[in-house]
Amino acid sequence: MDDRLNGSSSPVRGFASDNHAGVHPEVLTALAAANEGHQPAYGDDPHTARLREVMRRHFGEQAETYPVFNGTGANVVGLQAMSERWSSVLCTESSHINVDECGAAEKVAGLKLTPIPTPDGKLTPELVDRYAWGWGDPHHPQPKIVSITQSTELGTVYTAEEVAALASCAHERGMLLHMDGARISNAAAALDLPLRAFTTDAGLDVLSYGGTKNGLMVAEAIVVLNPEAVQGIEFLRKMGMQLASKMRFLSAQLVALLDGDLWLRNATHANTMAQHLANAVRAVPGVQITQPVQANAVFAIIPKDVADRLRKRYAFSTWNHRTGEVRFMCSFDTTEGDVAAFAAALADEMTA
Repeated sequence: MDDRLNGSSSPVRGFASDNHAGVHPEVLTALAAANEGHQPAYGDDPHTARLREVMRRHFGEQAETYPVFNGTGANVVGLQAMSERWSSVLCTESSHINVDECGAAEKVAGLKLTPIPTPDGKLTPELVDRYAWGWGDPHHPQPKIVSITQSTELGTVYTAEEVAALASCAHERGMLLHMDGARISNAAAALDLPLRAFTTDAGLDVLSYGGTKNGLMVAEAIVVLNPEAVQGIEFLRKMGMQLASKMRFLSAQLVALLDGDLWLRNATHANTMAQHLANAVRAVPGVQITQPVQANAVFAIIPKDVADRLRKRYAFSTWNHRTGEVRFMCSFDTTEGDVAAFAAALADEMTA
């Protein structure tokens, strides 16, 4: 399910996606400061140098950071640098790389995705064992990467122990572990752990760090935690059209987010609003919450006619048209008033 507005153009804050939120004021201030004067292009600027220091503080001295324009670019370039043309990537059936990136990993990176059905959006070592096979067989793509999403597309969160178990499973089989961290800050807030606890310290090899859903305008990053896991990433980023000439503006956003605690403040607030929203909609008779509310997403089943009417007032996404499952996302700027008004509107439509 993508993040399109699904028929609403209302200026009222909606719950369709954390991508619909604006840019955090502190990030706009950082962008304005970065706009002063002339600075070297393509990453040879002081903002990008500062970003490397900040990322190493979060992820360890071995971390190498490559800012990119968007999450799809981070995923495609990162996976491509970790693989050969004959490699396959194990991922969940609901993963962004499988459902929402227009086949970019396969069309651009030339990789074979092996999508695995899961009830909660999470892979396990047992699932990896079941789907990773065929090494040495020229008729079969060679399993090379396990890719997980944190937090998942279903709003669930991998614990540090679960990531470590997957890293061990992958490494024992000569594979690598990649993380799509589009909402990694929400996961860290939910776990109450530093970022490195469930990445570097858990054995993760490569991370796609997501900032856009957490208050940035346009900036993500590939963070290489294991230098031996990639090759040619500098060239692949350029070839993949993800090397920014005025990179200072990408790096300045990420520094504004990560140098202090803005990343955590934003994520904690979004998660808290999701808990409030879940409690409010759970209290509406006839509404069924379908997934654990662990980060900033709430999944529920409501009747289709109710969803159609409610969507004229608020934006939100239908996740599964067959079951009527919908997704409500909270953002760094969601307010308690937004939650209360939406829950009241849902209750009105349920009784209409």
